[in-house]
Amino acid sequence: MTDNVNAYPATDGVAPDRWASALHLFDNGVGVPHEETTVERWERAGLLFEARDYSGAAKLLAVVVEEAPEQTGPRLLLARAYYHSAQLKRAEEQLRVIVERDPVEHYAHLMLGRTLQRQGRQDEAEPWLRMAGAFAGEFPDDE
Repeated sequence: MTDNVNAYPATDGVAPDRWASALHLFDNGVGVPHEETTVERWERAGLLFEARDYSGAAKLLAVVVEEAPEQTGPRLLLARAYYHSAQLKRAEEQLRVIVERDPVEHYAHLMLGRTLQRQGRQDEAEPWLRMAGAFAGEFPDDE
């Protein structure tokens, strides 16, 4: 008899993407295709991001952002997914949209500064990082 336990990869269970898809497998009945909603795509993208599949998450989040462009949460997570998958220009584009729409979104300022730093654009990054620090209550010492 073959040991089937070792036939499965050690990924701590089912892959997040497959699990999220399986959650709604029988919603419409057997044989009826299920149209994934924006909320379901958002949830699945979150699972992919948590599993560190940043490219997979970015693909889903790009669709979510297209469907709900006014929402900051999906756009910020998309920027983070782009950042972690080294798509820095795309991350920068999304972060600039966020800070233009919501100038007090402190995390977007921090992310934009870090994204610019990672691209070797330290001088451009400084004002964004100072603003993020000010939002966090960190002020430079007066000497």
